[in-house]
Amino acid sequence: MSSKFRLRPLLQASSLLFHQPHQVSPFLVPLLHTPYRAASILSALSDNPGAYNKKIRRGRGPSSGKGRSSGRGLNGQKARGKAPRGFNGGQTPDYVLHPPRGTENRNTNFSLKLALLNLDHLLEWIAQGRINPSRPITLKELADSRCVNPRKIGDGIKLLARGSEKLTIPINIIVSRASAAAIAAIEAAGGSVMTRYYTPFSVIRILQGKTDPINSLLSQPDPRLQMPQFTSNGTIKPEPKKAWPIRLPDPAGRKAIEYYRDPAHRGYLSYQLAEGQGPSLFFKPPRPAGAPSPHKSEKTKRAAAAVANRLW
Repeated sequence: MSSKFRLRPLLQASSLLFHQPHQVSPFLVPLLHTPYRAASILSALSDNPGAYNKKIRRGRGPSSGKGRSSGRGLNGQKARGKAPRGFNGGQTPDYVLHPPRGTENRNTNFSLKLALLNLDHLLEWIAQGRINPSRPITLKELADSRCVNPRKIGDGIKLLARGSEKLTIPINIIVSRASAAAIAAIEAAGGSVMTRYYTPFSVIRILQGKTDPINSLLSQPDPRLQMPQFTSNGTIKPEPKKAWPIRLPDPAGRKAIEYYRDPAHRGYLSYQLAEGQGPSLFFKPPRPAGAPSPHKSEKTKRAAAAVANRLW
């Protein structure tokens, strides 16, 4: 074997060891790899499964499954054409023989959609530390702690008295409605109940933190429903007024006004009633004995003025 063929492997190995490749910048490396695609993919292209349904071709022979009668059956009106909705072969339709009777309860559109809250469920949340009983319990605290499902709060929350025998701590709560037994149980424990007016839109704003859950234009501040803040010396410092972007509404309908004017319901508008006055907007309290009538006629007023101006 000649020396030329013996040196060839050595020359190739030396060229691999001492050959210095050109340095390429890292950001140019992706550009050097040219993308390629196998030619076999073009023959396997298809749409996603279920992207389209094959059209049923009717009347194209018995082998298609929809030939001859095209799926309409043998004879009859529906095989030859279309029948109107409710058609019963030409006889008296069912909606004429058996029409709907009675009336619908239209009051369902005006009924309040309230989320129910029992005292035993509220006490369970307090025992678990989810609600602080030393602070006023409002609609926002009940929704944030998930004591009441926020999605079920339509026009507010109604407080019920189940488990009232377990109540031993005083609580101050603000709800839309409250039963008489729940009010008696809370006040017997040293707490307070206030019912106030809410709307579905105001409930949404309260949960968003854009509306005061307690005070409105017609409400009066209650010291039991204030959230005190203490200084380093232990004294209560006045709470700064927060500028709420959206105001809490007050009732405008007669039924809602009369409900929240009733002291038996612990309504927040009960301060508007004078002594002996009822919550109704139609019936006024009777006049005391000997009090002049506010509806005197002009003739009676002129006669009384003439008697007062007589000289003899």
